[in-house]
Amino acid sequence: MSKDCFTIEGYLERINYKGSLDVSKETLYNIHMAHALNIPFENLDVYLKKPVYLDRESLYKKIVTNKRGGYCFEMNGLLSIILQGLGFKVLNLLARITKDNGITYNAKTHQVLCVEIGDDKYLLDVGYGNHGLAAPILIELGKEQEQFYDTFRIVEVEKYGYALQRKVEDEFMYIYAFDLKECSPADFMMSHHFTSTFPESLFVNKKVCTMPTKEGRITLTDDHFKVVEGNETSLLEIEDDNHYNKLLKEYFKLDLETMR
Repeated sequence: MSKDCFTIEGYLERINYKGSLDVSKETLYNIHMAHALNIPFENLDVYLKKPVYLDRESLYKKIVTNKRGGYCFEMNGLLSIILQGLGFKVLNLLARITKDNGITYNAKTHQVLCVEIGDDKYLLDVGYGNHGLAAPILIELGKEQEQFYDTFRIVEVEKYGYALQRKVEDEFMYIYAFDLKECSPADFMMSHHFTSTFPESLFVNKKVCTMPTKEGRITLTDDHFKVVEGNETSLLEIEDDNHYNKLLKEYFKLDLETMR
């Protein structure tokens, strides 16, 4: 694919964004939110054991030209390229997903971004896939920040720097830990290879497609289709492959049959 095919305008059309492009907090928030609300998190290529490439042209072709989604290395990788093209100062980072509500931490296998505007630093992540961020949040310890029906905050953690937390009822639950040390493309390639090939990886064993909405979140897996709207959750069991693909087309504009 020719590099000339890559345009910021094409990406902005993909996310239905027509707002300001200046280097500002407003632009950062609105582009992040437009990406999150219009491009699904999905691991279908990984699940189908198809190669996933992280170079600029491959990301653009898959997500913009072919109107697909992707998982963290693809979604945040493309967003990073776009923001840098607009003049933002972007740090590409790797985070550790937490387990047991912060008691244990996995290896660095999740890509996130940090954007600096003046003296402020913002955490960006359009590729978490499970009650993740819909918009950037300011990296300010302890500050509770609301996004639609979710509330997040960042706290300091021993050894690993910072941790992102999400409020569930009256308790904050750990999502992942990160620091502000920039990683190289080789670091992401290594983490991506592990995440997409390790036999026990979630993405190798389970289809996941999800998007935040202004009311909550929609999620489709092998087993169920879940719709969260505010405090209400509805769950529909998947009957068979045809039922799965029908929901995939209707809610995420994707067709599994064309990917096989």
